[in-house]
Amino acid sequence: MPDKTTPRRIGTTTRAAGLFLRLEDLEYVDGQGRPRRWESAARQGGATAVLAIPTLQPSGRLVLIRQYRPPVDAFVIEFPAGIVNPEEAPEQAAQRELLEETGFRGRVRWVGPQTCSSPGMTAESVRLVLMDIDEALAANRQPAACLDDGEEIEVHLVEPHRFGAFLRAHLDAGDALDSRTAAYALGLGVVW
Repeated sequence: MPDKTTPRRIGTTTRAAGLFLRLEDLEYVDGQGRPRRWESAARQGGATAVLAIPTLQPSGRLVLIRQYRPPVDAFVIEFPAGIVNPEEAPEQAAQRELLEETGFRGRVRWVGPQTCSSPGMTAESVRLVLMDIDEALAANRQPAACLDDGEEIEVHLVEPHRFGAFLRAHLDAGDALDSRTAAYALGLGVVW
């Protein structure tokens, strides 16, 4: 039996590139030392993303969005998210994305480590950010989103005990569900 080796990447070739993404052909050596190839998508400039998980306080309602996503040609139920700009810390990016997509101003409670978004397809990393939104704050009483041109986003405030019914209703209506939102729901013990 051949000696086991540590798999490692040995080369990358860009096959196509656009404004935000590129398609790469990765060359690597597997655990038996054999050369292999893999296709991958990457963000231009290696940008990372944040995903904000905001909760209104004191009601405990979750702030979710329903956003049209062209790659899946569907509206997706998800948490607010976006790219971290070069000059930003993840906390700042999460606060900015929350404000832009929902109009709410939130306080960061926790920033997680970098996680893999879909490691079989992309090198994208995402930082999860838990946030609290003070419902008593004047700016949060009538929030107004500042959407980018072309963004189609609806804000939904969901009571935790209605989370499962909310997800089921949207899935039954033809919406898609972001896997991180599904994982969060399952972590709360919510099934739908």
